[in-house]
Amino acid sequence: MRVDIRVPVGRTIAEVADLVARCEDAGFDGVGVHDHPHRGRDAYLVLALAAERTRRIHLYPATSSPVVRHPVLLASLVHSLDELAPGRACLTLAPGFLSARSVGRPRATVDTMREAVLAIRRLLAGDSVVFGDPPSQLVNLRPTPPPVYVLAAGPRMVELAGEVADGALLMVGLHPDAVAAARRGLEAGARRAGRSLDGFRTVFIVTIGIETDGAPARRWPREWFAPGHPWLTYPSASNLHWLREAGIPVPDTPEPRNIPDDVAARIEDAFGLFGSPERCADRLIRAREEAGVEHVFLFPAHTLAGASDMPEGEIEAFRRIIRPRLDRGRSS
Repeated sequence: MRVDIRVPVGRTIAEVADLVARCEDAGFDGVGVHDHPHRGRDAYLVLALAAERTRRIHLYPATSSPVVRHPVLLASLVHSLDELAPGRACLTLAPGFLSARSVGRPRATVDTMREAVLAIRRLLAGDSVVFGDPPSQLVNLRPTPPPVYVLAAGPRMVELAGEVADGALLMVGLHPDAVAAARRGLEAGARRAGRSLDGFRTVFIVTIGIETDGAPARRWPREWFAPGHPWLTYPSASNLHWLREAGIPVPDTPEPRNIPDDVAARIEDAFGLFGSPERCADRLIRAREEAGVEHVFLFPAHTLAGASDMPEGEIEAFRRIIRPRLDRGRSS
């Protein structure tokens, strides 16, 4: 199983690049650095420095928004990163949440995302794209363009990924029924475009909450991401759709403190990895066996206040316990 992890720009650029190198040493296959320009440190500068300090790990922003950075700029940035780390770079696109809000713009619509993905893929392939007069075209192209992924949280975005992208980061949890529903959505999008999903790359975003102090893991569905914003609907209320696909009853406007204990436990099992490192590893093994999940992107659970916390505990737990357990492919 391939495992990536999300790293924020919560320290100096040099320190974050060093942390990415530690992720490689810990056995991770990829690192996504969050692209939040309002944090005052640029994700692509971190990724460029990390490219110089690593040898095999895949590198990408997690994620960039076409309403924050123009498609020409995004194509140029990922092309530049691929020059520094040949075959190890990709671009991941999302409508934008905190990043879009920080520049005073709404999240990208499905149509905006479609136009951006198609334009960026054409630019990376050497084609010209009309944004104005004259058309835009990249030069100094690499032999093989880096892939463009779409982060898909809702059903419409899942279909869009299957329609136009090279791959998808699916935020649907790990329950077999939710995973199957998302795959059907990818196939529906591909049919609409008359394309095959052969070679299409699918990565499952998995929330992880390592509990080392004995606290019950089921606390997370009862947390607030920010005042008035339940953690359960971060970054999108589409989380509720996939929980329902998994057969878990959740209201449209969940009140964290009203979630029963047994429902909270089911949510956590469907939604991600919570508890001891051993339990998290075993849940990944089960996802591989039950749902055919072969590539995950670990997203450390946090509130808005902790968005820049570095995943030190998750990296160490992965190095010591999760990676070896996954490699053995069985519980001990």
